[in-house]
Amino acid sequence: MHDPHPPQPAAAGTAPLPATVLPAAEHAALRRALELAARGPADTPNPQVGCVLLAPDGTTLGEGHHRGAGTPHAEADALADAAARGHDPRGGTAVVTLEPCRHTGRTGPCARALREAGVARVVFALPDPGAAEGGGGAELAAAGIDVAGGPAAVGEELAESALDLIGPWYARAARPAVHVILKTATTLDGRVAAADSTSRWITGPAAREHAHRVRAGVDAIVVGTGTVLADDPALTARPTGEPGIAPGSPSALPSGEPDAPHRPLRVAVGRRPVPATARIRGSDGRFLQVTTHDPALVIAHLAARGVRRLVLEGGPQLATAFLRAGAVDELHAYLAPVHLGAGAAAVGDLGVTTIGEALRWRTEHVERLGEDVLLIARTATGDPAAGHP
Repeated sequence: MHDPHPPQPAAAGTAPLPATVLPAAEHAALRRALELAARGPADTPNPQVGCVLLAPDGTTLGEGHHRGAGTPHAEADALADAAARGHDPRGGTAVVTLEPCRHTGRTGPCARALREAGVARVVFALPDPGAAEGGGGAELAAAGIDVAGGPAAVGEELAESALDLIGPWYARAARPAVHVILKTATTLDGRVAAADSTSRWITGPAAREHAHRVRAGVDAIVVGTGTVLADDPALTARPTGEPGIAPGSPSALPSGEPDAPHRPLRVAVGRRPVPATARIRGSDGRFLQVTTHDPALVIAHLAARGVRRLVLEGGPQLATAFLRAGAVDELHAYLAPVHLGAGAAAVGDLGVTTIGEALRWRTEHVERLGEDVLLIARTATGDPAAGHP
């Protein structure tokens, strides 16, 4: 857990990244697989999944979908359908709405079933984020099968359609797999900006350098659209290795980092449009807007893009939403020896009415950074899904 042009987005969707276009037959098969998946029950513990098996010439060999807990998974159902039609799937392509699983539950692993059936290629719309269930694609690739999966492979539109279908299930499955760090940089009286909204800089160079080191070690940097519009941040990761940064800090980068700079995904959360000239957009295709205020759906969208570790940098509204949802695993609180007396607070109303309801954390590390102090804390329960720590 410590491990990370476009059509107009829907209210709970994303502003897409550039996407790879599938061959026409696979694109049509994935659309068909989504139709099949929708036939399955939506009120069971398992997700709705559909599968289409294609011959090398693109014709359909078999179709299947999951009909609920205890019944064959979509891949097995499609293989059975192909057998009933008298078709041999060897050398063909399996097109699935969700990454084939690799675990054994009431039914056997789908990845093994496809491998034993002799398919040559597997395409899936969404990676399976489950700690036990995920990894089927990697297992298939290790067996020499061509694998293409996720939004970058199938296109944002099809991936979003798959996520729309199983959003609640995907959000629940993704939460334990994504480690969320909340970063705050505050004055002694808990302010993140002065009364006139100025905030550069509350903390000093050493604290900011440390924050860049943390950015360089995550898969995504997340802010709200309010922060984008107010501050126009670039959200780059630019660790310089200045003196005063303790290499042994829990969040410091490991030694032996590659020379090429790591570019985390830059994410804006919220429905307000992000200007075309906003620095967060950059020019490397590593920008994403998630147009929802629901932390669970934000995490689901990022998990679908391979994010396993993210840092949440603001603003207060977004920080409050994640804290209230119990969706924060780790706090990085940079504290400057400054008083403002007025201005925006780091966190809003958390629904706490008495001291017994306070959100409490376990201190893991305290470090002086120049004139500032960094406190790193983690959930007191050790269970990020449990709600308030």
